[in-house]
Amino acid sequence: MKKHLKYKGVTVGAFGLPVLLSNKKDISRRGEPGRKYFQYQRFIYNFKNTAPRDLIVMYDIPTEKKKEREWFRRHLQKFGYVMIQKSVWVGPSPLPRNFLDYVKKLGLLSQLRTLKLAKPYSRYDRNM
Repeated sequence: MKKHLKYKGVTVGAFGLPVLLSNKKDISRRGEPGRKYFQYQRFIYNFKNTAPRDLIVMYDIPTEKKKEREWFRRHLQKFGYVMIQKSVWVGPSPLPRNFLDYVKKLGLLSQLRTLKLAKPYSRYDRNM
């Protein structure tokens, strides 16, 4: 069996030029076989800039679900949420119903907690 060299995921010859393999079994597949790929859904929900930030969202999503966690963070940012700590965000309420249904479908709802604030959050309010 001939050994192939790899450079940046591409099979190369002795001089570093790409080698096209005729045997399809030698070509590596993207990802692990049998692994479930995360296909995310996009949500568009426009909160007004003047909407009070009165909902705290806290989550603890494990590292095995890194793509889901990054997707969740991006959507919180799109919804106008502000990060207080790494996994604690505050923003307008309520979260969209279809968004929460999708989070539940992903199995992340058990790692998510929301708290409604009595007084809207202000980054500049020192009396909080």
